[in-house]
Amino acid sequence: MNRRLLLASIAAVAATPVLAQTNAAPALSATRDKHIKDTLTIGSLSLMLSRIALPRINNSQLKQFAQFEIAEQETVADVLNAIRTNAAPSGSVATPSDAEVMKNLDEAGKAAVEKMRGLRAGVEFDREYHRQEVEGHQKLLEIQEAYLKAPDDLDETNAAKLARGMIKEHLALLADMQKLG
Repeated sequence: MNRRLLLASIAAVAATPVLAQTNAAPALSATRDKHIKDTLTIGSLSLMLSRIALPRINNSQLKQFAQFEIAEQETVADVLNAIRTNAAPSGSVATPSDAEVMKNLDEAGKAAVEKMRGLRAGVEFDREYHRQEVEGHQKLLEIQEAYLKAPDDLDETNAAKLARGMIKEHLALLADMQKLG
């Protein structure tokens, strides 16, 4: 599992322009802006659901998945926000508050969060969290693959490549958990 943190660290390094010394936000192409916005929308949903789920999950593998997902989505959001704002290089990852995460969600995401908040811990809760994560990761994979068909920025392309690999790994882990019941 340390491999995920290593990959996220590599993405963070790749996303910080070596020569940039100012925080002036770059002009993003429509393609880049859409990629970042869409990734943050779905990634923020996964982050929020994982934060809600972590104390309620009964399945130990799913609980571990939620822990890793929280760390990963916080890192991905930090990397993409650094790309978006041309932030100064930093070795730390900003941890957004729940309120900040909720600002990235669309109406469907907000409804999914409210649904999860309304469920009690138990098998039904675990199943719903699992289902939401599978669905969200499939959407995240589609977003990365769409951007990678016509990439227009080296840093963002590298971040999308790393994200795509992690998303595929997560889908495989979630499929294995489904088989175990």
